[in-house]
Amino acid sequence: MKRKREDEVGKTSARPRPTQHSKNGRRELESKKLAESINLTIGKMNSRLLADLIAQRTRNFGQDLSLVELQDLHVPESAILDTSEWDQERLAQNLPEFLVHFAQDGGMSPDLSLAPKMPGSPHTVVITSAALRAAELSRKLTVIRVLRRFQTEDATVAKLFAKHIKLKDATVFVQKTRINIGIGTPSRMIDLLTERQFKALKIDDLDRVIIDCSFVDQKKRSIFDMKETQRPLIQLLNRHELKARYADIASPVKLLFY
Repeated sequence: MKRKREDEVGKTSARPRPTQHSKNGRRELESKKLAESINLTIGKMNSRLLADLIAQRTRNFGQDLSLVELQDLHVPESAILDTSEWDQERLAQNLPEFLVHFAQDGGMSPDLSLAPKMPGSPHTVVITSAALRAAELSRKLTVIRVLRRFQTEDATVAKLFAKHIKLKDATVFVQKTRINIGIGTPSRMIDLLTERQFKALKIDDLDRVIIDCSFVDQKKRSIFDMKETQRPLIQLLNRHELKARYADIASPVKLLFY
């Protein structure tokens, strides 16, 4: 029995300790997983290619629609800001720098930490496919967390996810809060724009809509690749309030695909 215990102790003590090499291996594995959760093609597409991609996905998921209905869901190329010059990976932690860089284009609001005076009227809206984008994020950062750097005492980065906040509560919150950046799913944004007579979310001060489309889930699907997210997204981008602003020379709304 004593010998057996000594053998067991020997086996235990013989286990290799973690080395720097094994740590590097884990880091490489994490980096690989991170890269696999990003569609790198999106970042290389210019406005025309993105408009073509949107039209293609709309046709694929709109086979039950008539030709006229499909035409009504057209997103114009002129509404899309070309961001293909951005050479960093479109990870969540790089989103703040992406916003700062392109906020200076086209005369849009350069100071993202300022909120319009009107409650519920953000200058930036970020559209995601799900409430949490955890699979893509390094250091367990979420989109809402990295964008909190733009939050101040007078400007709220608002989380408007349907799974976490009831529509009634979200409506009350938006109506009384000065918001600089709003983050949510397409369906929740539509709800807040059309919530009965309230129309809690307003686009009077909106400068840009960021579509988080590089992120893919474990099945390699982006916001464009699932009918339950693609259809609401296209419906949102084709709302009459937004379509009117796409062509507004004095105060345009631009679509940025991240």
